[in-house]
Amino acid sequence: MDAPLHCLAHLDVDAFYASVELQRRPELRGRPVIVSGSGPRAVVTTASYEARRFGVGSAMPTARARRLCPDAILIPPDFAAYQAASREVMARVRAHVGTVEVVGLDEAYLDLAGLLAPRAAMRRLVGEIHAATGLHCSVGIGPNRLVAKVASDAEKPRGFVVLTREQACARFANAPPVLVPGIGPKTAARLHALGLETLAAVAAADLDVLRRHFGTNLGHDLQRRARFEGATALTAVRRAVSESRETTFPADLADPAVLEEHLRRLAGDLCARLARQELRGRTIAIKVRLDDFTTITRARTLPEATNDADVVGDLAAALLRDYAPARPVRLLGVRVAGFARRPDVTADATPAQLALQF
Repeated sequence: MDAPLHCLAHLDVDAFYASVELQRRPELRGRPVIVSGSGPRAVVTTASYEARRFGVGSAMPTARARRLCPDAILIPPDFAAYQAASREVMARVRAHVGTVEVVGLDEAYLDLAGLLAPRAAMRRLVGEIHAATGLHCSVGIGPNRLVAKVASDAEKPRGFVVLTREQACARFANAPPVLVPGIGPKTAARLHALGLETLAAVAAADLDVLRRHFGTNLGHDLQRRARFEGATALTAVRRAVSESRETTFPADLADPAVLEEHLRRLAGDLCARLARQELRGRTIAIKVRLDDFTTITRARTLPEATNDADVVGDLAAALLRDYAPARPVRLLGVRVAGFARRPDVTADATPAQLALQF
């Protein structure tokens, strides 16, 4: 795969948050480390590979992680440090490759078309990142985004895997469908019920059967993914479509005044960030998760875009009062969407990371 028509790489920093922390705390290297808050409802942000051997994983309740790995060292997340490390990594990536699509603090797709020796170029880049930051990366190279992404995950940490589409189909033929991005556990369970337990089985399935059970578009997409047929285009600039803030309470809250106070604080934090980015949005939304995990969202669109904390806070509070939660609240969030284009921003502006959606 020295010079195919399409040659994309997916670069992923191994255990990024934990690795950044270990650069600052080298005495913890080789020990199980969990990056997480410490509240009763905290969840794991990430874990070192030593902790992962005990079954600890991202988004797992921290209480469970500590039961699985009692000797783990718990470190609170420091997102300012992670953002600084990410900027350094991505600056080096962009210095080597012309077209880069950053999809998170720790990962990016790279268009290697035009490079005479893409593998050698990526090995040099990985070596330079490690020399400059101490961080290790895994790399997958393939003819499309899907192959590159799965390849980068295949031999973590410090993996370097190059696959054609046909090689990916052969290598992962017996893997469960959830291996492929875009096929989640619920969809995989439905495939399992149809007797389609591997990627090879989904790839060879009758397309009419898939369409009948999953719909025309999703049925075709599932088979396409199982055959590792993915997109080849990258988007060098990713414009934020929304920004949100949310919090999970240490104990469920039922007092409307207290809930409104928290909501206004979230709105203030969110609007301060929007103001720094010179962003304004027309759609204001709230997210409410009750003690029984029922989750609802409510939204309203304004005539004009805003990032005024009072305006956003007032409307969010009104949405909460209209909903009037019938049970204690576990989580509360506020979101601003429908951003207006800034008059001084062009399509070549510095990319903004997409905010997590409600």
